Order: sequence, then C-alpha cells, then structure tokens
Amino acid sequence: MRSVVLDTETTGMPVTDGHRIIEIGCVELIGRRLTGRHFHVYLQPDRESDEGAIAVHGITNEFLVGKPRFREVADEFYEFIKDAQLIIHNAAFDIGFINNEFALIGHNERAEVSNYCSVLDTLVMARERHPGQRNNLDALCKRYGVDNSGRELHGALLDAEILADVYLTMTGGQTSLSLAGNASDGNGNGGVAQASEIRRLPADRTVTRIIPASADELAAHATRLAIIEKSAGAPALWVQMESTAEV
Repeated sequence: MRSVVLDTETTGMPVTDGHRIIEIGCVELIGRRLTGRHFHVYLQPDRESDEGAIAVHGITNEFLVGKPRFREVADEFYEFIKDAQLIIHNAAFDIGFINNEFALIGHNERAEVSNYCSVLDTLVMARERHPGQRNNLDALCKRYGVDNSGRELHGALLDAEILADVYLTMTGGQTSLSLAGNASDGNGNGGVAQASEIRRLPADRTVTRIIPASADELAAHATRLAIIEKSAGAPALWVQMESTAEV
C-alpha cells in the first residue's frame, strides 16, 4: 500500500472564515517503508495570517511574499497524493482546507479528497486507544518515545515526518527504516524531492546484551512451576504452550 503522511499550516481557522493554506508537507510510505520522496511547499495565501496562527507556526506574512500560489502547485500536489492512503492527525481540519483550495481554483472534481484518496485519522485512532488522555502530536511523541526535540514550532513537513514515526510505532511497525527508492529533484520552493534526514535511532547505539539464566536460576524457576502446578492442579499455561510447540 502507498501511504502519504500529510500536514498543513494555515493562516488561521476555521476555513469558513476565508482562511487559507500556507504550507503543505507530505512524506511517502510504501509497504510501511519511507521511500525518501516528499512534497513540501510554502504558499502565498493572498491574505494575512492571524497573530495566533503565527505564534503557532512562526510563518510570517513577510516570509510568504513571492511564494507560489496554490494554483501553481495544484497539479503536482494532486499527482503526489492521488490514489494514496492519507495519514493525517485531525484529518477533518486538513482535508477541509485542501478541498477548499481546489474549489477556489475551480478544480471541482478534486474538491473532495475522499473521492481519490482514503483517509486515516491518527487522532481518531489515538482517542480509541487512549481514551481520556491527551492525544495531540506532542503527547503521542512522549507516549511512544518518538524524538520531537526539533519541534519548537509547528511545521508541516517536520510534523509529517514526526507523525510518520508515531503512526508506525503506534501500529506496531518498525521505525528504523531503510529508504526504498530515489526521488526526483525539487526546485527549492516545493514539490517532490529527496527528504532531508529524518531522525531515527542513533547508529552508535549500544546493542542490548542477552544474559542467559544461570543453572541456579533455572532450578529455582522449575521449582516455582512445580508449586504452581500443584496449587492449580494443572501445569502453568506457558508450560502447556511449550509442550504443544515441541510436539
């Protein structure tokens, strides 16, 4: 399966108040492996960002001057996400803004992302697994041991990279992954390009030593199993499983 982990930053919220996307960040997974391909672009929204939004993502109005408008990158973005499973944290927010951007440029056939992509919302998944707990991205990083030390402010590409780690860990997958392919070169403003290095387990980490049980410890363990069998009237479950496996 091809999946695209996606995040956006906006001028504010909600989209119904005329707010626009100012950054899109995506990383690609194929068969639960990062391929090294990503889509990343900053956008000129033709309106100013709310001060509250700037405080969250740090993207100023001045920084966006001269950046491309959504119309200029719409086709490339569509081709990158088309037919993929989109993995998004709080998907309703991002999908609403993406649908709006396509609608504003008259691409009505693309203005409903769910028609050409499936969507997996990691916020919904996290709430089901951890009811009553905080389930924002920072909380999930702490819960699953994902490094988010570089996340002083929100950023679409960085957050997509971090969410990919969280998703793979939360769903039981390996998180130290080799790259599966090469990417096309980007133009510096956005588009498909080689992803910058994504933080993984350090290469010089200490390998855990395996210390076998001593003869005395094995004897003590056997004695404990005998006591359990006598008390329960049957061998311990793991003994039964071990016996079955040997057969």
